[in-house]
Amino acid sequence: MRLAESSTATALAAAAAVSAASYETCCTRLASALGDIVTTTPFAATDYFSIQESSLVPACIVRPRSAQDVSKAVTILTSSQSRVPGCQFAVKGGGHTPAGGAANIQGGVTIDMKYLNTTVLSKDKASVAVGAGAVWNDVFGYLGNFNLAAAGGRNGGVGVGGLLLGGGISHFSPRVGWACDGVVEFEVVLANGTLATVSATSHPDLYRALKGGGNNFGVVTRYELATFAQGNMSVNTISYDVSQVGAVFDAFTDIAASPNFDPYVSLQADLLFSSAAKAWSVTGSASYTKPVLHPAVFSGLEAVPSISNTSEITAVAALAAEAPTPPLNWFFATLTFGTSSEAMLGIFNALNESIYNFNPAGGITWSFAFEPLPSVMLSHSAATGGNVLGVESKDGNGVILLISALWPNSTSNDSIYRKGRDAFTAVKTVAEQKGVLRKFEYLNYAGPHQTPLASYGADNLNFLRQISKKYDPTGVFQSKVSGGFKLW
Repeated sequence: MRLAESSTATALAAAAAVSAASYETCCTRLASALGDIVTTTPFAATDYFSIQESSLVPACIVRPRSAQDVSKAVTILTSSQSRVPGCQFAVKGGGHTPAGGAANIQGGVTIDMKYLNTTVLSKDKASVAVGAGAVWNDVFGYLGNFNLAAAGGRNGGVGVGGLLLGGGISHFSPRVGWACDGVVEFEVVLANGTLATVSATSHPDLYRALKGGGNNFGVVTRYELATFAQGNMSVNTISYDVSQVGAVFDAFTDIAASPNFDPYVSLQADLLFSSAAKAWSVTGSASYTKPVLHPAVFSGLEAVPSISNTSEITAVAALAAEAPTPPLNWFFATLTFGTSSEAMLGIFNALNESIYNFNPAGGITWSFAFEPLPSVMLSHSAATGGNVLGVESKDGNGVILLISALWPNSTSNDSIYRKGRDAFTAVKTVAEQKGVLRKFEYLNYAGPHQTPLASYGADNLNFLRQISKKYDPTGVFQSKVSGGFKLW
């Protein structure tokens, strides 16, 4: 159930063990059936979030133009005649997952969904059909023309599919729930190549499994998302000296722990540490999904002495917009804990002790993002058919922490992976000692050493395994698809 960490050297060594003939057999069959949407002379791509992904070179790339193209490709890749090592495959949506092999593959087949990127509003404007190759800026920009939005990623360059299949946190989550709860319908290619429409009334068991179950059940080609009225929103960005970190945590917790959590709040407390400068920076990213500058709910954060405090009214798409950047190496890990400013300060102290003197070749930047997980957000799931995440409103308000690191020098990968796991262990120990640790691990933030599907609880994990056996009896998405967290 873990996702294996992958280095380019390891991937290349594994690929060398597979004959070139098997790659050619698989790719030749795809090219014969699908024509020029198959590229048989690929090269390293730059349109990935991480070097771990961009450095992998598949034997061929399929760039489907329709769901039927995806169906044909999967049929070929899973047919008994094609069951050779070279027919291992990966599926790329936005390419924003950092782990190598999540959306690319060395020597196998990458199905790149980039041309399935249409966004079409329904006649009644109650939902929007989004292709699996779209990124969230495509969706927000389109819906903004109608003063509408859908629950989706806060970073516009993130792929629609990856975020939704992992649960998905949005600016609107306190109002409408997890992003996956807003999916009205999935169009998905199953392991045998069948194209299925999945909703609360058609394959409802698979519908629930897809909402948080990752890429374990098929290749989703289209998402139908519920829409809601949304105009401009406000954003406050407040920068603090690290000496104010305790006060920032207190103000953050006053908001995050409130039994009357404001459903228009979207909040992060972000800490950055540079190994080269040996310096911390602290930022409060306080967004409000109404066009209200300096809403009262953020008064505590604004009362903490700051270095700078900027605010503006902006469109959802403008806030989410990201400038393209070259890929870097990345490390992710996550945990969830009950709201506690004391625990947050203990976590900061543990992180500082763990990473302060660690300075690998080429340097490293660490990022620690604290985000509220309010019970009001969790209360929306049941009304939309449920999900498999295993977190409920009765658990009370919580906090999700994303531990991440980025660095340019791939020769430092192994030492950084070890240090990242050490930092994660130190944080987890603090949360345990403070009595606030929760079992949930948010899949989209989880590291390769973690088991987010197991964190959903035994009942949900067993349910996911049953659905896998029902819709994928030969285990295609457990054994032939390289990336993602697996069920066994």
